[in-house]
Amino acid sequence: MIVTAKNVKKTKTLTAILYWEDDVYVAECPEVGVASQGETMELALANLKEATELYVEEFTLPPLSPRLITTFEVENT
Repeated sequence: MIVTAKNVKKTKTLTAILYWEDDVYVAECPEVGVASQGETMELALANLKEATELYVEEFTLPPLSPRLITTFEVENT
């Protein structure tokens, strides 16, 4: 098989944010605005991956910059 630019698949590392909401796990990809859900974290992440792959079949990925994920606290009065 001859490898050309057309048949080489490129991979990108994207961010997944997972949280529990209304009895399901929600998974979001902030880089492209795709979200999905599942009964487990693993299923939510697998569904997010599938949804994101479908998204990038139709739309090009925006330019990506490295993400820094952190937490912070606020007062709850």
